Amino acid sequence: MANGRLSGRVALISGAASGMGAAHARAFTAEGARVVLGDIDDGKGAELAETLGENAIYVHLDVTSSPDWAVAVEAAVERFGMLNVLVNNAGILDGGPLGAYTEQQWRRILDVNLTGAFLGLSAARDALVAARPSSVINVSSAAGMQGVAGMHGYTASKYGLRGLTKSAALELAEHGVRVNSVHPGAVMTPMIAGMAAEQGVADIDRAQSTLTRLARPEEISTLMVYLASEESSFCTGGEFLADGGLTAGSIHM
Repeated sequence: MANGRLSGRVALISGAASGMGAAHARAFTAEGARVVLGDIDDGKGAELAETLGENAIYVHLDVTSSPDWAVAVEAAVERFGMLNVLVNNAGILDGGPLGAYTEQQWRRILDVNLTGAFLGLSAARDALVAARPSSVINVSSAAGMQGVAGMHGYTASKYGLRGLTKSAALELAEHGVRVNSVHPGAVMTPMIAGMAAEQGVADIDRAQSTLTRLARPEEISTLMVYLASEESSFCTGGEFLADGGLTAGSIHM
């Protein structure tokens, strides 16, 4: 039931070609935003942009590349006149026990999940300030609130993103830019399904939340719309959980 809650907003979303990023892009445009879709999957990204119509464009965006970020920000300003919402959504997921989890895996997941958001903030900072009031949403995870055995790089990257959110929120508050983190639990996306298949897990719904199911991407997007809009104008440096009660504790005695 869209009602233009994001009218006048221009958003850049990383990892926007599929999964949660695509759901956020659909929700944003439905609420009146103009959106730049960034991803490394050029085929899916361009297809989604075409589906969303004139209020969306696609740019190739490897979040580990500063030049790619610069191009994406420039595209937003040139096409839509400004940039006042940044969604650091791109992320990867892997795991492995200590002793087997490699240094290459560790560096790769930190590069994408944490350094990617830092590069995005750095590239978009001036545009966000110029178009204030602005909002940055960093997509962390429930794993940024509690540890997950065997997922050392992922957990570290999501805790790091939580910290980056706070330091950026403190620095940018006086410039009219709010910065918050969102912490989803397990969401029904191709990334989750792919990891489950690799591990030979047939049913990944159980024990993923107190609600005993995975979230639909659209259930996270409603929170993203709120944080992107001025409805959340007094929210910055915050942690917004959408984990189905996963981090609330155990229901077992």
